[in-house]
Amino acid sequence: MGGENVFLFVPNLIGYARILLAAVAFWLMPTRPGPAAACYGLAGLLDAVDGHMARLLGQGSRLGAMLDMLTDRLSSLCLLLNLALLYPRWAPLLQLGVALDVASHWLHMHWSTLQGLTSHKALGGEGHPLLRRYYESRPLLFLLCAGNESFYCCLYLLHWGEGPAGELNWFALVCTVFPGGPGLARLGLWLGAPLAALKTFLNLLQLGGALRGVAALDAAERSRKCS
Repeated sequence: MGGENVFLFVPNLIGYARILLAAVAFWLMPTRPGPAAACYGLAGLLDAVDGHMARLLGQGSRLGAMLDMLTDRLSSLCLLLNLALLYPRWAPLLQLGVALDVASHWLHMHWSTLQGLTSHKALGGEGHPLLRRYYESRPLLFLLCAGNESFYCCLYLLHWGEGPAGELNWFALVCTVFPGGPGLARLGLWLGAPLAALKTFLNLLQLGGALRGVAALDAAERSRKCS
């Protein structure tokens, strides 16, 4: 086999590290919330690094794009399934969230591949303006993804306790209004909630757009066969 070894591209090596960190996080989640959240958070931060390195080194690849998307989806899936065990009352909603996240991204990537695009983040000629804005603005993409992950991570940490409260100066005003709390985990949950809700709405837009896009490709192919 000649040419470059795509498996050893720097962004893909970072992707393997993300998988390892996520696996360690899920292994620790039942008993070690602090280290588990740290490993999961670091894996999430590396998600931004691998894309930057791909652009910097000119090492973008279909393998890397698919690895990135699969790692994101499976990491979210495992976290939300863990949350469904910790919060059985909310398990149906959490399971629906997992289903929507996986279905919307998988179908969107399949539609992108059928159009010859190299990544699900590269929208074709169709797509909702809000979804297009989301994928074309890297700061917005990072903010919503980070907010979404923070919401679910803080929900996980909240099961084990409020976290630090009152000791940090910037908590002083909040702790005056709410004596004894809220802690860092609950504040992170509140701050991340609107971003997580917006991310869910974008998943719905993405699913609907991908369904329409694949249906349009089907219709065009059938039209060519009949002509």
